[in-house]
Amino acid sequence: MNGASQPTILKADTAGVAKAIDVLGEGGLVAMPTETVYGLAARADSDAAIARIYRAKGRPDFNPLIVHVADVAQAKTLAHLDDRAERLAAAFWPGALTLVVPLRAGAPVAQAVTAGLPTIALRCPAHPVMRAVLAESGLALAAPSANASGKVSPTMADHVARSLGGNVGLILDGGPCAAGIESTIVALREGGGWQVLRHGPVTESRIRGVLDRDADAMTSNRTFEAPGQLASHYAPGKPMRLDAERAQPDEYHIGFADVRGDETLSATGDLAEAAARLYLLLHRAAESGKRRIAVAPVPSEGIGVAINDRLRRAAADMPAQ
Repeated sequence: MNGASQPTILKADTAGVAKAIDVLGEGGLVAMPTETVYGLAARADSDAAIARIYRAKGRPDFNPLIVHVADVAQAKTLAHLDDRAERLAAAFWPGALTLVVPLRAGAPVAQAVTAGLPTIALRCPAHPVMRAVLAESGLALAAPSANASGKVSPTMADHVARSLGGNVGLILDGGPCAAGIESTIVALREGGGWQVLRHGPVTESRIRGVLDRDADAMTSNRTFEAPGQLASHYAPGKPMRLDAERAQPDEYHIGFADVRGDETLSATGDLAEAAARLYLLLHRAAESGKRRIAVAPVPSEGIGVAINDRLRRAAADMPAQ
């Protein structure tokens, strides 16, 4: 574990939420569940608190943070929401969609939250624990995934403890996360355009259905606008081979559908189940005695697009051997 001391882990009940609000109000860090993954939360209006997130994660300072809000009304105090943003929020908030929208002048957010960009990434989460903390504290919370930067995201409280150790003082244990992969991030462009910056539980086709137009073609020369855009990310720390129907003797095999593996993302080929189990199995593969990891083919359809995005970035950390 990182850090000299061990974190306090509390049940995410009324007393735990109250303690979390006290810590956050004082500028401290709290790891807590969302419906996607565990987030490392700090008050978004405090330079010192945001600096603690960056130090705890070892996170590149050009990578902006998602700010979690209680509702659309709070979002409007931080950003300009046009008709498209309002429609997407009505369709998918609370939920696993992050909107990259223009930052409101004078918005009470630390500059490091946006990495100096004129936009801000906002999400209204659905998990009852995070929603309770947001509602009862009145704070907007920056909350990237609660793990060392670039490593496998946490879907359970003990994942957070093993990754961050004493770098986070308090963890609220709300059980495993339901969705299991980070939120979809969509940037709304001037002139009516939009782009998916990170695939996630809310699929591009569902967004298209709300906005009534196709996404703009992605360009390769944009600055980092949102988390998860680094080529190498979600890394388990071992060489990883994708689309592997069979494993080599030194490989921990993560299966899917008819490919059984050592453990499976979903024996029935259920992509939602696979998403929920993805990081859990990457953690187990990393902890196994096998030197390498192999992952069965996962179809790139629906939420499978997001799963394969995470797998490609995880595999980019180390070349297969």
